Amino acid sequence: MIRDTSGQDVPLARPQGRRRLWLALAGAGLLIAAFAAAPAVQRMLGSGNSVSLQRLSVASVEIGPLVRDVAGEGKVVAAMSPTVYALHGGNLVLKVKAGDKVAKDQLLGVIDSPDLRAKLAQEQSNADALRTEALRAEVDGREQRAALRSSYENAAIDLQTARNDLDRQTKAFEAGAVAGMQVEKARDAMEKARITAAHAQAGLGLKDDSLKFELQSKQQALQRQQLLVKDLERQVAELELHSPVDGQVGQLLVAERANVAAGVGLLTVVDLTALEVQMQVPESFARDLAIGMPGEISGNGRQWKGLVSTVSPEVVNNEVAARLRFDGATPDQLRQNQRLSVRVLLDKRDKVLTVARGSFVEDGGGRFVYVVQDGQAVKRPIRLGAQSLSKVEILEGLKPGDQVIVSGTQSFEGAERVTLSP
Repeated sequence: MIRDTSGQDVPLARPQGRRRLWLALAGAGLLIAAFAAAPAVQRMLGSGNSVSLQRLSVASVEIGPLVRDVAGEGKVVAAMSPTVYALHGGNLVLKVKAGDKVAKDQLLGVIDSPDLRAKLAQEQSNADALRTEALRAEVDGREQRAALRSSYENAAIDLQTARNDLDRQTKAFEAGAVAGMQVEKARDAMEKARITAAHAQAGLGLKDDSLKFELQSKQQALQRQQLLVKDLERQVAELELHSPVDGQVGQLLVAERANVAAGVGLLTVVDLTALEVQMQVPESFARDLAIGMPGEISGNGRQWKGLVSTVSPEVVNNEVAARLRFDGATPDQLRQNQRLSVRVLLDKRDKVLTVARGSFVEDGGGRFVYVVQDGQAVKRPIRLGAQSLSKVEILEGLKPGDQVIVSGTQSFEGAERVTLSP
């Protein structure tokens, strides 16, 4: 007979300690779930890192005016500061010193050029010789013309005599006083005189034209020589250096008694009645500059209004040179190269949404910004408008009163949310 397993089954008593363990684990789970539901925990779970708020720069979005300007340091320059150049080579003899006041057309110096002066004298002598030849040709022409006219007049007289003789012989023949041979002889003599007179007249006309052309050639040669002399006289006159404007002698570019070559700058003349202020403008602002824009010039405890007069088309070291002229009379107390403060007003707008300018404008091209919300920095897309040195215009993405992190977001690494710690 097979016995059952009743003898093998032994009931075991459940220990009280394990039950308490399961109850403890369940309570801990509920506590963790409740803790995780708290906002602070949710923020920590939704953010991968935490950044101290003290390391960031925060600004408020507000409605107000936006003034776009560019400011910097400028120096006083002369609107007209011509340089006097040596048009011909030679030894320089200066008549003025640096700093001397000069009037327009005043003699500043002389370039001694013996070669040029000798050439002028030589060409002047050649012109005198050509003038003498032209006068001699004119006299010779009158003499030859007079001789030819005398020959023509004699031939005309001989022709008239021959005609008269023919008339007498013809009348005598008709009266029967002479033979017909005499009439024919007189007719031949008249024809010969007529031909001689015609040749004399033609010769006078041809010789007159020939003498006229010869005289004209001599006169044209004289005129060419006179033009050459006139040009040399101009060059000799250019050896004298005259001031182009009323002003003051600036810098002497060469030494006294120096031998200078043609085209070398000798000195500058500064027109103190037309001073301007030159400043260097960053390339990013230069595209907004335009002639006629208002500006402010300040220095020596005073302030003057100005207008942009010129903007250089060339960029040098990421900067563009611009000049401002005084809007009104030029101050008397200013001097060349004096340093002044300059401010140019590019644009002014009232009642626009603005925020302080910061590194967020350059980071990401100004397409997004971090806004402070419930202890977090939340990334938000924006669209910027006009920009000044201190503010930027907000076109989309923000509203008045928003707290924006304007700088210090390099450690965010583009995260959508970043927890901010005190």
